[in-house]
Amino acid sequence: MDRTGTNLPAVGEYNQTVVLDAIRRRPEGITRSELAALTALSGMTVTKVCRRLLDAGLVDEHGTRMSGPGKPAAVVKLNPDGGFAVGVHIDPAAVTYVLVDLSGTVRDHSRTGTPTAGDPSAVIDEMANAIEALIEGSAVDRSRILGIGIASPGPVNVDDGVLLNPPMMPTWHRVALRRSLAEATGLPVLLEKDATAAVVAELWFAGPDSSRDFAFMYYGTGLATGLSVAGEVVRGISSNAGDGGHITVDPDGPVCTCGRRGCVGYITVPRALVARAVLDGVLSAAEAGNLDDTVDVDAAFSRLAALAAAGSPEAIAILTDAARSLARAIVVIVNLLDIDRVIFGGPFWTRISPVILGALPDAVRSDPALIPPHPIRFAQSAIPVDVAAVGAATLVLDNTFSPRPSALLLAAE
Repeated sequence: MDRTGTNLPAVGEYNQTVVLDAIRRRPEGITRSELAALTALSGMTVTKVCRRLLDAGLVDEHGTRMSGPGKPAAVVKLNPDGGFAVGVHIDPAAVTYVLVDLSGTVRDHSRTGTPTAGDPSAVIDEMANAIEALIEGSAVDRSRILGIGIASPGPVNVDDGVLLNPPMMPTWHRVALRRSLAEATGLPVLLEKDATAAVVAELWFAGPDSSRDFAFMYYGTGLATGLSVAGEVVRGISSNAGDGGHITVDPDGPVCTCGRRGCVGYITVPRALVARAVLDGVLSAAEAGNLDDTVDVDAAFSRLAALAAAGSPEAIAILTDAARSLARAIVVIVNLLDIDRVIFGGPFWTRISPVILGALPDAVRSDPALIPPHPIRFAQSAIPVDVAAVGAATLVLDNTFSPRPSALLLAAE
């Protein structure tokens, strides 16, 4: 969805982001007159904004084309080298790093082991070293690095940049991650929940006609939900919105850590599916390993997914049951927000997506609790590498360049 600007005074920065956003969403290029028609800005305003963007190196001119009567008009395109962002995704199973250019292209990426063990300060030092190695190895101009985005499990305190007490990272309690990493790297740092970062990425990469109302089901070591309504990320008062893991989907199910039975975030995550596979005799205890070890669970989950892909009825049954549980939670979310699209992603998702997406749509459509009359579309994220890591990087780009109407309301007060 394209934003329109305003010709009122004192909103130059907003107009600049509107124009830049329109340019980056049209990789084929766009003329100034086309920009004026698209953004509802005056031709003079567009010309001034484009001049500033050209001077900043954020856009380039690439030839000319006819755009109405008169002489050919210059075509403006985004300059991918105009800015870069580093994205860091902290998952209990691994830490992923990406370097993303202004167009959203991943220039480089790396991954290190789980951060759950040991002192968080030591892990932060390792993160800083990995970021420096990523920047140096990519040979980009460091002065063009706009900042670092961090996607982590919640809950988080975004205002203070503090990782509070993620349930699967017991040694990480009230860690001042943003400040520590900023001091270690000398770069600005933003912190966001992993599922919310994934939504930011989906919106950043979305085409002009893409749906702006969707839920992102983030399937990693845990299950989380990110939300977009009318193209705006839903964060909530403390930026911890979207924690749908405790939606009850099986009243007779196992007792969750919260004390309730059958929470979707307890019975559908990789650890729970591996435990079910051992109980059903699909995997041996030796194949499953230590269920409290994220590396063992990762390997056992891959075995379970491979058995399902090979046609094992028992393995398929486990994943199909997980799809039905996810469907019940999705119906609650769809009813609450009246959305029409659900996107899936995360480090564990692609291994089970064929079975889950094969069973999920019918389970949602046939649920008697489903209220909205419109069709619900299901898709998996097309974002490369690690959607939360890319989302963390685009968080920096989004914070710098994406137009927000709410900023105009604040400016007017």
